[in-house]
Amino acid sequence: MDTHDISAPSRAQSWHTADKHPKQRHPRSGHPGVGLTHDNARHTARFTVIGNHLAQHPELSALAIGLGVHIQSLPAGARVDIKTLAARFPEGTTRIAAALRELETHGYLRRERHRIPDGRIVTRTTSCNQPGHRGETAPAHAPATPKKPKQRTPRKPLPAVPSPAYPAPALLQAATDLLAGLRRHHPDLLLSACDTAHLAPGVAAWLERDIGPTAVRHALTADLPPEGVRRPAALLAHRLAAQLPPPPPFRAPAPPPAVRQPLQNCDGCERAFRAPAPGLCHDCRTDLPEAA
Repeated sequence: MDTHDISAPSRAQSWHTADKHPKQRHPRSGHPGVGLTHDNARHTARFTVIGNHLAQHPELSALAIGLGVHIQSLPAGARVDIKTLAARFPEGTTRIAAALRELETHGYLRRERHRIPDGRIVTRTTSCNQPGHRGETAPAHAPATPKKPKQRTPRKPLPAVPSPAYPAPALLQAATDLLAGLRRHHPDLLLSACDTAHLAPGVAAWLERDIGPTAVRHALTADLPPEGVRRPAALLAHRLAAQLPPPPPFRAPAPPPAVRQPLQNCDGCERAFRAPAPGLCHDCRTDLPEAA
């Protein structure tokens, strides 16, 4: 990645003569002192060759260009995850993550996830100083070649999610509100309306199984990759399907409580007895068979 070139001619030589003649007119503007001039010194150690296709990229943001230059200047094995870069630069993790995605979109970075022998999943980052030349090392003096237009690969469909047995509108609305609020807990979990509609039935299936919103939110946001989430909707869909809890155990409905009649005073003997309305107690009633 670092290229030491002590034989490269200095571009500053063409401007040294202009320093000796301060009244010399700029070759393009026709006015003295107009436009950029360079006061260059020849590098003989600790320098990196950066292509103008990166330094003057028409679509990358200034932060993305700066990060791209910084990453290309680092030695192999250096850490370039979001937290490390956020600790190095004043920008926060959200802006750093967005700039890395820009570089990845335009081919200056490749981030691939691998499972290491102890079972953990790590992300390996590859810096590309010539997008489109995978696995090749361009010579330091290679002439600039026209950049071929990149074709975007079609988006992979999202994994299927479970569905609730009774998709009531209130249940789906609660699931949609939970998904829309995930970005307040983790900035990378910003979902589009289309992705939210795809994931809402899966969240509703969890809520239907007596899993509270707090527990669902924890299951979806716990142990996220430290380097950021590239496809948040795909990650959430996988977790909703793979970690779906079983239905709650069946509980037979409890029998209704026994009706306890209020106390009444017998109209005959004035003894207390339980009955729905005032009247005679069992002993004073003459209409019963045993009283005949």
